[in-house]
Amino acid sequence: MTFTLAAWVTYTMWAVFALMIIDFVIAFSKSFWKGSFDTTFLGYLKDILYYVLPLNFLLSMVSIDPTGYTLIVLFFIGGASVIYKYVMDIIGRFRAQ
Repeated sequence: MTFTLAAWVTYTMWAVFALMIIDFVIAFSKSFWKGSFDTTFLGYLKDILYYVLPLNFLLSMVSIDPTGYTLIVLFFIGGASVIYKYVMDIIGRFRAQ
C-alpha cells in the first residue's frame, strides 16, 4: 500500500466499486428474502453511467490539464461524493427494516 497520487486514485475507485457491490448485495438479498424479484436494483447500471463514467472521464483529461491538479481535485471531490452517497444508501437500507 503506497501513498502516491496514483495509488489514491486507485483506492478511490476501489471504494466506489466496493460500496456499489455492497449496496447491490444488500438490495438483492432483501428482495430475494422478501420473495419478490424487484428490478429496482438494476439502477446500478444507471449509477455506473452517471457516477463512475464521469470519474473516468476526468482521469482521462488529466494529461491536458494545464494546472496539473484541478481535475485531480475534482476527481477526489466527485469520488468522495459518490462514496458518501453509497454509505448513506447502505445506512438507509438498514434503517428501512
